[in-house]
Amino acid sequence: MSEPRRDGEPSDAALIARWRGGDERAATILVERHAPAVSRFVASMGERGELEEVVQDTFVRAFGSIDRFREASSLRTWLFSIARNLCRDRARADRRAPPVVPIDESHALTGEDPLSTAVATETEARLRAAIEGLTETQRAVFTLRVTEGLSYREIADVVETTEGAARVHYHNAVRMVKEYLDE
Repeated sequence: MSEPRRDGEPSDAALIARWRGGDERAATILVERHAPAVSRFVASMGERGELEEVVQDTFVRAFGSIDRFREASSLRTWLFSIARNLCRDRARADRRAPPVVPIDESHALTGEDPLSTAVATETEARLRAAIEGLTETQRAVFTLRVTEGLSYREIADVVETTEGAARVHYHNAVRMVKEYLDE
């Protein structure tokens, strides 16, 4: 069994072992631990209306195939991969517009000053448009790196590419966002 985390909580591997042994509380802890990050990622892939359903489906698929989980990668990375595949399946089925990364209003500059609010709103719209202009892979890599802080190795696992390609996608995404914002 693996070591506990720094915060004293059991590791994901320990919780998976407990869940496999019949401890349903272990699965609940895993969901509570990872659902917020999966939810942010799913939203960044363009799912809004059925966000909770996609997150729930991610965990249902994960727990249904936990025996195929390769502990060489982190559980969180594996969950992101499952969520990404679900989003892709939905996009293909619905033939929707490309996904967009949501910008939470709390990230924008705000204040009582109407000028600050107008600038923040315009900046948010421009950033959103810049991110929407990225390819699906660039958008996923950009979001996983900026929002979730994943390593390039973890990102490569999620988007099914090499670590070097993940770095290139991130570099190109940042360059394209900067170019768009500089226009």
